[in-house]
Order: sequence, then C-alpha cells, then structure tokens
Amino acid sequence: MISTIRNDDPTVDYITAPALLAIMISRDEVLGNLEKIDLKNAKIGVVGSHSGLDTCDGAKSEGFKTVAICQKGRDSPFTRYYKTIYDDAGNLRRGTVDETVVLDKYKNILDQDVQQSLLKNNVLFVPNRSFVSYCGINAVEDDFKLPMVGSRNLLRSEERGDPKDYYWILNEAGLPFPKKVEKPEDIDGLTIIKVHHKVKKLERGFFTAKDYDQFVEKSTELIKQGVIEPDFLKDARMEQYIIGPVFNLDFFYSPLEEKGEKLELLGIDWRFESSLDGYCRLPGKQQVELEEDGIIPEYTVCGHNSATLRESLLPKAYELAEKYVAATKKFYDPGIIGPFCLQTCVDKDLNFHIYDVAPRIGGGTNVHMSVGHPYGNSLWRQEMSSGKRLAMEVRRAIDEERVEEIVT
Repeated sequence: MISTIRNDDPTVDYITAPALLAIMISRDEVLGNLEKIDLKNAKIGVVGSHSGLDTCDGAKSEGFKTVAICQKGRDSPFTRYYKTIYDDAGNLRRGTVDETVVLDKYKNILDQDVQQSLLKNNVLFVPNRSFVSYCGINAVEDDFKLPMVGSRNLLRSEERGDPKDYYWILNEAGLPFPKKVEKPEDIDGLTIIKVHHKVKKLERGFFTAKDYDQFVEKSTELIKQGVIEPDFLKDARMEQYIIGPVFNLDFFYSPLEEKGEKLELLGIDWRFESSLDGYCRLPGKQQVELEEDGIIPEYTVCGHNSATLRESLLPKAYELAEKYVAATKKFYDPGIIGPFCLQTCVDKDLNFHIYDVAPRIGGGTNVHMSVGHPYGNSLWRQEMSSGKRLAMEVRRAIDEERVEEIVT
C-alpha cells in the first residue's frame, strides 16, 4: 500500500510520506452502489474534457443517454454546441450530450451531493485523464463512490514518480522503454527531461539536452522564463530521447469476450504539440537562431491526427499489449479493463519504445469519433471508435448481467 499526503491543489501530483495511508474504496462499496443503479436506464457519464466527446458520441451510438460533468467557463461544447436535439418522434437529430452538470470546478464532482445526484441519475462513470488530474488520484481512489467503467486501481500508475508507476509495470513486464538517466551529470547523448510546466499546471515543461552543459544552459533559461520551477529536478524524469515517429496505440481489452480475442487494436493516433510543431516547420537555420535567442520549444499537446502502422510492425504492437495486459493482471487484479493506450516511438531499426502508458481511454481518440479507428473498423465491420467500443462493452455487460465484471 502506498503512503500519501493529500495536496490541496488538485492540479499537482500527490506526494509520498510515511505518515498516512491511502485506502482504496472497497469492492463491496462499489458493488453496493452498482445495485442502486437502474441498469435498464443506465446513462454514461464523463468529465467534459479530454476525450469526453468521444465517450458521449460512442454512448449515443449504443442508445445510452449521456451526462457530461463540466466546469463553468469550459462547458460550451457540451451545453451548447454538441447538445442533443430529438425530433417529435424521439429520434436523435443532432448532438451527443443529453445532460450536463456544470460545476464551479471540475473537482466539485467529488462533493457528496453531486455524487449522490449522479448515482440517483443511474450514471456509470467513464474516467479520463482530466478527471484524475483535476480531482487528484487520492480522491479518485478513496472518495469517488460511483461505479467506474475501467480499472480504478491502475490510474495511479500514470502518476510519474510513484514507486509503482507505469515504468515499474513496463519493467516487470519486460517491455522496452527509454533508458533512465539518473542525474544531470550523467547526460551523454540526447536526453529528454520530463517535468511539469510551472504556470500551465497540467501541461509539460519538457526540454532536451545533449550533455550536462546544455542541460544547465536550457534549464536556467526556462527557469528565468517561468516555464519550470527552480527545484524542478525533484519531480523530473530524465531518459534517453528516442529519435523516430510517435505512435499512440489505442487498445481495448474485453473481460467479457469469450469467442474472439479479448485484446483489440482499435486505432493509432499521434500528437500536435505547441510550440514544437511550429519549430519543425521552420528551416534548420532559423531553429538554431531561435534557440540561441533563448526561445526553447514547448511540448503542449493541442491536437491529434490518425495514423496506421506498416503491417510488419503489427505483431510487435500486439506483443507489447499482451505483455502489458498480463502484467496488470498479475500486479493489479483484475487487470486492465476496456480502453488503454501505449504511447510509443519507433527507432531506425523498427523497434518500439514505450514512453508513456494511459490505463484508460486515450487523449487522442476524438480524432476517430463517429468515423471510427482504422483497425477497429476492419475488426468490427462498422465504424468503431474507442468511445463506441466502450459503450458496446457496457451494453453487452448489461444485457448479459455482467456489469460487475467491468466496473471498479
């Protein structure tokens, strides 16, 4: 069990300490709350951010009512632009969001009156990264009472620096990931320094360095610009920078499937990052000039696009996912449930390197909503996004009276 102290700022990761213990909500309490839900009238709920639209779009395709929990000032896509409209016969004409709950802050979803209201509204909740980031992992594990579609006990593995974060799982599974650099003086070759942005709390203040001198030069400049904290190293992860294209592998694992394969590759996405992508469009000479002027690119994700793999790489991709699934079953019973994303780079020798893992629906799946993922479409012979596949699993679980197998 992991010792923790709560942090009053939900945008900041928890910190470890020996004094207090985090206590996961019990399985009995989850199942007790599940019994309070009228599954014949179950609704799909999600925080209105990250992949919320994909989750709602997929739920509508399976006939579910949808509930988006939003923050005031960031609610317009859900309260206005994608609000559902039905004709006189009750047929859906447009939109994906049936109901919204607009709160002062996302973290107010933890308020007991809000949770009770959602429970009475028959909401089965789908977690995304925004939910965990704004509420804090301790509260998600301990205080959030709604039945959660997916793997609650795996969400903590996404907290980089935790004793059993995703790097620990990857190592236990024998999966490839970039070599860790223990301290700045050890930098010998292109290295990426992963650190939180000082101002944009949920974003990245990543930078690269080829040696210790460049590390000092860049970090000093970024501290001066207010991009990273002076003591950024205490929470930083430094690792070998893999030169190659990025592929976010959007998988799905079904505990309900009995005839076909339980593991599915639904699709692949990759990121647009600001201001990095703007740098990449400039001639090399201007990139050098900008860096000489102290203008260092940032890695803030602002969009996604779709991709495919050459077919000779597909067996390797599935092998990565199979090993990850097996490790989650061994160390995080019952293991991964539903969607997950392995974020990878492919080097010049066509070897995968996993640099991040999302044990829930990925952040780039909106690129496939409605039109589907390329591989998911081929597998299911219909448009199949992550949101739709998730809703299909919930619908099947309800029809087969097996919902307890997909909630935690």
